[in-house]
Amino acid sequence: MVRLLRPLVRGRTYTRLLHMWVPMAGVSVWLWIQPALPWVPLLVLVPLGLLPRVREAEVMQARLLLTPDEADPDFATRPATAWRDRWRTVLWLEFRTLLGGVVAYATLWLPVIAYALAARTVGHETEDLPEVSGPPDWRFGLLVPLPLVVLYALVAGGGAVLTAVARRLLGPSVAERLAAVEERTEQLLERTRIARELHDSIGHALTVAVVQAGAARAANSPEFTERALAAIEETGRAALEDLERVLGVLRESERPASARPTLTDADRLLESARASGATVDAEVTGPLETLPGPVSREGYRILQEALTNVLRHAGAVPARVRVATGDGLLTLEVRNPLPDGRSVPGRGSGLRGIRERTALLGGRAHTGPDGDGCWQVRVELPLG
Repeated sequence: MVRLLRPLVRGRTYTRLLHMWVPMAGVSVWLWIQPALPWVPLLVLVPLGLLPRVREAEVMQARLLLTPDEADPDFATRPATAWRDRWRTVLWLEFRTLLGGVVAYATLWLPVIAYALAARTVGHETEDLPEVSGPPDWRFGLLVPLPLVVLYALVAGGGAVLTAVARRLLGPSVAERLAAVEERTEQLLERTRIARELHDSIGHALTVAVVQAGAARAANSPEFTERALAAIEETGRAALEDLERVLGVLRESERPASARPTLTDADRLLESARASGATVDAEVTGPLETLPGPVSREGYRILQEALTNVLRHAGAVPARVRVATGDGLLTLEVRNPLPDGRSVPGRGSGLRGIRERTALLGGRAHTGPDGDGCWQVRVELPLG
């Protein structure tokens, strides 16, 4: 029994009742002007519901009054652009108005009927319902709760039905759900790309700075220390530029990707590695300027991460860098001797980022010992 009466103490029961009453304001004005044409308001709702922005207004009311205690109800978040969604809005307006009319009529007359039945029980006259007037009859008292029970069922049940229909007709269509999923996927991919950008650029700069500082302290030479500080300064400035580019992506979603560094800027990576004490033998074949933008940008980051791994794990060792274009492929190869013949773990975030970038462009990546005491990173990216 307590469970059946629980809706009476819930605020949403009365906000839903208010939601059913709202359209009756305009309908009642029309019925007062022209009671002989009660169907005209339903006819007017057809062109009104076809307006794209009407669904937004209806969704706002539904969120506020039908689901006030839900943080994220499953309603559409955009105007109804497709005709199917517009007709769903029309159907919703018609259903809401009809149900609101029934509930409004019931909330007005059912209490009057209950009062009239109670009055007949004690023999009072009722002008509103003269058909139940007459001498006292205790049997009418047994019927007094019936209109109130019907009223309770209409108010509580009608609100629940209206909410269910609202979820159905004002909810996103299949196409809108797919669009939302695609948008969310794009956001996640963008966040992943930004995370890789930060890891590659800032990680490279910090690695170079750490190696340079350690080498300068060990060398105990003013000339070498000055060169190391200059290299740290130059690398830091480049990292700040990269950081500004990445932050620009966050500030401006429409910022062109062409603002990111490409393989034509690879010289600064090589000079940064050389300034850290590593001997870098670079070989570049083929025109880098003609590479597709995505391939050139991702190739730059892959080369940056590979050189960073050399400095981080092997230190200032000789490294051979090969960049070649031909046969529809961009080939990036970085080889360096393993320190003391040890194996370098290949499960770090840097190597994982290289594999992710390569897979994103449909290429192939090999990272690991080459059998000659060297560590090799070899990446092949298709150009078409």
